[in-house]
Amino acid sequence: MSTPAKLRIIFDDHTVHKLLLPSGIPSSLQDLKLVIQSTFSTPDSFTLMYQDMEFGGEFFTLTSIEDVQDMGTLKVVQVEPVIVNLSTVEEKDDNLSESDGLSSTSLTSQDTVLLSSSSDESPSYRSQPWPRQFEIPPFSFDTQLMLEAGNRAYHSNGTLLNNPKVTSSVLEKLAERIFQYTAYPTGIQVMNVVEALVEKYPCLKEPGSFNGMYGWQQRIKYKMGNYRAKVRGLQIACPELEVNSSRKMTSSPKGLKRPKKAEVNYLPPLQLGETKETMEEERVVLLTEVKKANNDKIISEKMEKTFPYRRLEVVNQMPAVPDVMERWPAIFYESQVNMNVCATFSWQSVGH
Repeated sequence: MSTPAKLRIIFDDHTVHKLLLPSGIPSSLQDLKLVIQSTFSTPDSFTLMYQDMEFGGEFFTLTSIEDVQDMGTLKVVQVEPVIVNLSTVEEKDDNLSESDGLSSTSLTSQDTVLLSSSSDESPSYRSQPWPRQFEIPPFSFDTQLMLEAGNRAYHSNGTLLNNPKVTSSVLEKLAERIFQYTAYPTGIQVMNVVEALVEKYPCLKEPGSFNGMYGWQQRIKYKMGNYRAKVRGLQIACPELEVNSSRKMTSSPKGLKRPKKAEVNYLPPLQLGETKETMEEERVVLLTEVKKANNDKIISEKMEKTFPYRRLEVVNQMPAVPDVMERWPAIFYESQVNMNVCATFSWQSVGH
């Protein structure tokens, strides 16, 4: 059994709290951050620093859970997330120089990146970012009845609901809803889901857990892994899963390719009826179209159509910028900068 631990948590000069850990210090930094977030209702984006007595009590960035000791002191440092909004390029005067157009490009830090503006309404094209408040989906009729009965019992005498059938049904629906936003939810996002779940159905809290949520966090993580495997088994095009399949992963799990900047359509599939071969043909045609004058409309249409193919190429191959310029010269045109450069590269590293 783990030894209980206590930590001193500093939020600012005037706010200091004691954190009780009945199950001991968590096994990872991610789990520790989740505990702090759920206990003190801390915003998502923060880093931790620990007090090192070997340096006179100075604070250092916490990078290993091994540096966290019982009765130790941690400092919570809020970090404002950088999320950008990609807006379409407004009509410019034909005489405006390309350099002027590039310099006028603006990115804000308030909204989410929507990769590809395709009007395709297929579920494969996500249209919404992760919500600020996760909404628990409706469950099956019998599950809903048992949850409502469980809530009544909980509010009456504190009884918790422990029904494997309900747990299985809840996990299945949650996985479906989560997948609508992302195939690879972060620990913080999973915590958002669990908090919303136990807030709506407190009867699902777990006995023995310091916050009644830890077990649900682990179940959802495992369930999402099973759900991804289920989707792969359907043998349908889902590039964001295919790019991380075990047959293609040659590096450690740290090399997992998934959204890092709140991208909605990180790796959208090709449009219905299209293949890599037809997309390559479109790319070759596009090389001819860019040489024609006053051809922005056709160029934009073909750039939009080939976005999934281009995006997959960049994520999988990470080509050098000169190679991209050679294969996709239109991507650096003034009329395409906002819509395509940022969306295609999504601020990830490319070869040099």
